[in-house]
Amino acid sequence: MELIPIGKVNSVYKEKKDAPRQGKLSKNSSTLEIFKDYRGGIKELKNLTHIIVLYWGDQSDRKVIRSKTPFSETEIGVFATRSPNRPNPIAFCVCEVLEVTDRTIKVNNLDALDGSSILDIKVYVPELDSYPDAKSRV
Repeated sequence: MELIPIGKVNSVYKEKKDAPRQGKLSKNSSTLEIFKDYRGGIKELKNLTHIIVLYWGDQSDRKVIRSKTPFSETEIGVFATRSPNRPNPIAFCVCEVLEVTDRTIKVNNLDALDGSSILDIKVYVPELDSYPDAKSRV
């Protein structure tokens, strides 16, 4: 398996302690700097209100298998959490698109640390990606 970063995050969050618990709780904007070979894939993002950003959590603890959530003191399996600490720290945020240039995407609602590698960007489609009746707490 080979992951190829398509860009990097420019963020005000320099350390884990600076980042919000979830991207949706973030009041700061971030800029996604897209590498030259992938810039042809972002032009149409200017027509979208939201995107899904997948990035690599390089400061995560990859040995964590059980974790506490903000809602409980009881440890549960990491795959039933949104903890950034996990065997493969692939993180995602649904982000509001603020501005798109030929090489950058300015977004709100991203919790990534400065310099994080961007793995992929996907369109957010409310009719496909939203499940209002989903159960979200273990």
